[in-house]
Amino acid sequence: MEILRIDCGTCRARGPACDGCMMMALLGPVSEIVEFDADEQRALRAMSASGLLPPLRLVRPVHVPNPADNQDLATGFAM
Repeated sequence: MEILRIDCGTCRARGPACDGCMMMALLGPVSEIVEFDADEQRALRAMSASGLLPPLRLVRPVHVPNPADNQDLATGFAM
């Protein structure tokens, strides 16, 4: 299992979803990137599944490639 990195500063749901998020319940407002290892992730999942913590509401931004940034895409020849 990989390290889970949570950056609340880039969360697309920041603001309206913060009050119902696991991060707010655990740490309050977070201004730094937080990392959880495999054991910590298992513990968080167990606490969330049992109702002790709200779920993680993190919504990561999605990077949509701009065809103008890639000559192959702009000409229709993506590889």
